[in-house]
Amino acid sequence: MSENTILAAGGVVARETATGREFLVVHRGRYGDWTLPKGKLKADETPEQAALREVREETGYAAELGSFLGEVRYAVNGVPKIVQFWNMRPVGGSHEIQDRAEVQEAVWMSEDQALAQLEYPLEKEMLIRAAQGGRA
Repeated sequence: MSENTILAAGGVVARETATGREFLVVHRGRYGDWTLPKGKLKADETPEQAALREVREETGYAAELGSFLGEVRYAVNGVPKIVQFWNMRPVGGSHEIQDRAEVQEAVWMSEDQALAQLEYPLEKEMLIRAAQGGRA
């Protein structure tokens, strides 16, 4: 891994409802896309800590970590980026989204809705992986 690799972490946040399992997807107005909640690690954070912080900041939900889902790798302006994802489950109710500059809304969706809305194939793969086996 090169020293300029961007390290990030996030979560596939799921809850059980009377109508089935739902996943939390965020809309980023600046990019006009729908993604899973994620963000860069701060200098003193573990990936797990960053994943929990980013989910809280971008969705307004505190969450608890479940199993590790895997990582996705891609380049941002030629710089390699690695994003690690965990299964997560919300703990308690929703609060205000903290990072309004980044995220305009966080929406609970069924698996089919989330797969239709998510912009990036690698993130769709993480959601499918979470839906198929990894109960948060």
